[in-house]
Amino acid sequence: MSKPLTIDFVSDVSCPWCAIGLKSLEQALHNLGEEADVALHIQPFELNPQMGPEGQNIDEHLSEKYGSTPQQQEQARAMIRARGAEVGFDFAMGKRDRIYNTFDAHRLLHWAQAEGKQLALKGELFAAYFSRGEDPSSHEVLLRAAEAVGLDRAAAAAVLGSQQYADEVREAEQFFQRHGINSVPAVIINQRHLIAGGQPVAVFEKALREILAQS
Repeated sequence: MSKPLTIDFVSDVSCPWCAIGLKSLEQALHNLGEEADVALHIQPFELNPQMGPEGQNIDEHLSEKYGSTPQQQEQARAMIRARGAEVGFDFAMGKRDRIYNTFDAHRLLHWAQAEGKQLALKGELFAAYFSRGEDPSSHEVLLRAAEAVGLDRAAAAAVLGSQQYADEVREAEQFFQRHGINSVPAVIINQRHLIAGGQPVAVFEKALREILAQS
């Protein structure tokens, strides 16, 4: 008999380790097969909630925020590209030269959950930003992503053209911050167990099997 697993995947659209972590988690869940009855919820986290609509050059941003040098940034990108390749995700770093505000993307993801397309939309938004270098704050980019996963464009446009789900997104962000989540990805299992970071498939699978064995 399958055992229930409720997973809250707390992440941001502009976080490369979140893209890696989600791919790894999905592969780990595939390996579990029918051992687990999974309810996976994508939860919002903004790495740069004060980012303006024009965005910022990513090298400049990383230097200001983390004090990293160009050499350190290139080393990090090489690692990210390699880890992405391991799980079948393409990081086209040369196409991605700016970082943007992601609040509207989170509002659209909140809406997509009720439509049964949240996970698919999250994956498409990762691809839009990291693989194609598109602006995830652009409503046109968000609408194309929604259409690509089978969501209704007009309904998505109505969400983006309003302030629908703004309060719900902020409330969820504050909830996880109050509970100690200050970096992402954060993978919370059954509201009790935390797996932090973009872990390899084997690490996720081992942790999930241990949690299932305890339940």
